[in-house]
Amino acid sequence: MKTYTVLHRVLHWIFAIGILVLFTTGFLRMYWMSKTVISDAVNKNASIQALNLNKQSLRTIVHSVQGPMFEWHVYAAYIITLAFVIRIIYMLIKGIKFPNPFLKTTTAKEKFQGFIYVAFYVLIAMQIITGSVLKFEIGSESFADLAETTHKLAVYWMPIFVLLHFGGIAISENTNRKGITSKMIGGES
Repeated sequence: MKTYTVLHRVLHWIFAIGILVLFTTGFLRMYWMSKTVISDAVNKNASIQALNLNKQSLRTIVHSVQGPMFEWHVYAAYIITLAFVIRIIYMLIKGIKFPNPFLKTTTAKEKFQGFIYVAFYVLIAMQIITGSVLKFEIGSESFADLAETTHKLAVYWMPIFVLLHFGGIAISENTNRKGITSKMIGGES
C-alpha cells in the first residue's frame, strides 16, 4: 500500500480546511448573507426605514457586514493557490498519488477514481483563475460576469466531490485498502 509523505499529508489537510473555509464563506455570501438578504433585513426595520437610506448607504451597510467574512475567503484562496502550485510541482517530481485514468492497464474503478481527481484539479485551477479575475478585476465587465458565474458553480460541484471522496474512503476502508485514513492522518497504518 502507498505511504504518504509529510508534505503530501500537509497539502491534503491544507486543501481540506481551505476548501471548507472557501465553501462556507462563499455559500454565506451567496445565500444567507447576500446583498439582497442583508438589504431586506435592514429595510424591514421600522426605525431604519424612517431614515430613508439611499442605495449607496445600503451598499455600505452590506459591505460592512460581508467584509470581514469575505476577507477569510480571500486569505483561504491565497493559501489554496499556494498549496495548489506546490501540489502540482510535487506531483511532477514525485508522480501522481491517484490512479492514472489514461493508462490502458488501469481498471475501470481506478479510471473512475483518476478522472474524479483530474476533474478536481481542473476545477480547483478554474476556481483559482476565476477568483483571480474577480479579485484583480482582469478583463472586461462581460468577462468578469462570466468569471463570477463560473466561480459560483463551486457551491454545487464541491459538495459532490466531498461526498465522492468520503464515499471512496468508506469503500477503500471496507475493501482492499484498509488503513488509508490512518496513513493520511499519521503517515502509518
